[in-house]
Amino acid sequence: MSLEATELSKPPFVEKADVCVIGMGYVGLTLAVSLAQEGLRVIGYEVKPEVCDGLNRGQPHFFEKGISEALGQNLGSSLAFVMELPSTLPRTVVICVGTPLHEGTKEPDLRQIEAASAAIAERLTPDTLVILRSTVPVGTSRNVVLPLLCQRISEPLLAFCPERTIQGKALEELRSLPQIIGGLNEVSAQRAKALFEKIAPHIIMVSSLEAAEMVKLICNAHTDLIYGYGNEVALMAETLGLDAYELINAANLDYPRPDLSKPGFVGGGCLSKDPYLLIHSAQSRGHYPSMVAAARCLNESLPIWVGERVLAALQELGSDIAHAKILITGFAYKGQPETDDMRGSPATPVLNFYRNRVQTVVGHDFIVPAAQIARLGIEPVDLALGFEGADAVLVLNNHVQYQCQDIQALLARMKRPGILFDAWGVFQDQLRYHSESSLKYLRLGYA
Repeated sequence: MSLEATELSKPPFVEKADVCVIGMGYVGLTLAVSLAQEGLRVIGYEVKPEVCDGLNRGQPHFFEKGISEALGQNLGSSLAFVMELPSTLPRTVVICVGTPLHEGTKEPDLRQIEAASAAIAERLTPDTLVILRSTVPVGTSRNVVLPLLCQRISEPLLAFCPERTIQGKALEELRSLPQIIGGLNEVSAQRAKALFEKIAPHIIMVSSLEAAEMVKLICNAHTDLIYGYGNEVALMAETLGLDAYELINAANLDYPRPDLSKPGFVGGGCLSKDPYLLIHSAQSRGHYPSMVAAARCLNESLPIWVGERVLAALQELGSDIAHAKILITGFAYKGQPETDDMRGSPATPVLNFYRNRVQTVVGHDFIVPAAQIARLGIEPVDLALGFEGADAVLVLNNHVQYQCQDIQALLARMKRPGILFDAWGVFQDQLRYHSESSLKYLRLGYA
């Protein structure tokens, strides 16, 4: 369908919509369909023609449980997607654009926020509520968005309402998690509250835009910290010849204190970025949050550490590294809940580590499309073909379909000597005590 056809077929409610959501990524699209399911007339603004056209055909550009069904139920009746903002904005506009980091510096890139705010300002009225939902450094709502809005309206309505869902359960969690709201003023806060009460079970009002911005950042930085400690335990356990899973299970059993997290890769669009936004926020006022930085450093180093460990194990077994074949399976940053999101995935740094070190790397994932793996410069394969003749197999996420595999039959396809590295221990019950000396089973936290 051409762009012209898409624009000509816009439903009549587009010019009289209740809400406009700007940015149809993981955050914006899930919010748009959830609001439409509640009977609100919603338009989703997206600058990429292929994304906009696909959504207007009911075809989402990423995997998310329930999103295709929600599109089919509401498209054309209460939900439409456009590449141009209407001449008259709805009473509520929600900004959900990306806030990436600059490569190298890890400083926040707020250009999409600035562009969205400037476009809104051109059409702003005193009654338009602007909600910033993108994750941003503390102070962005007041210091970046507000001045742009004030160029048109002296006293605009502005709120910050962070998204806190996880990929794979976003539609469910939009309706089960409390919604944080911070407003520029009481009118802004109450208008935002009235919107999110339609989907959220509980509203938590905080004192300011900045408080709401920081709540999101400290939540995700805390998750990064606790996962990072589990990974630190794993590295220490290996050094000391112990089993991290045994240690953590024993420590948690019937003990009334916060549980220790098991080791595993930490990725995704939020956990790999938000700690840097928090560091930037604090450092701009003279404080360096060393615990936050240390956890991020450890978690980012883990994929390369794994790559080196597997390579060293192959060398110990006498394998010909230069002519080795390696299968990487699990390209999505996590397996449960299932997603095709590769942001912050360990597969990318592991793959880059093996380039020019081994002869062949092939890739597999249960959800990530084969074409997306191919764009990384390696051959996508099914699981059995990937195991065939492999010197090493790295299982990098914990997708539930691994449990459906006949792991012994897959291992029989591998070259000997060989290595199976199981990052999340998905096969540990079957392989923990395997005795084949020519096949080494490795996992995080177990020497």
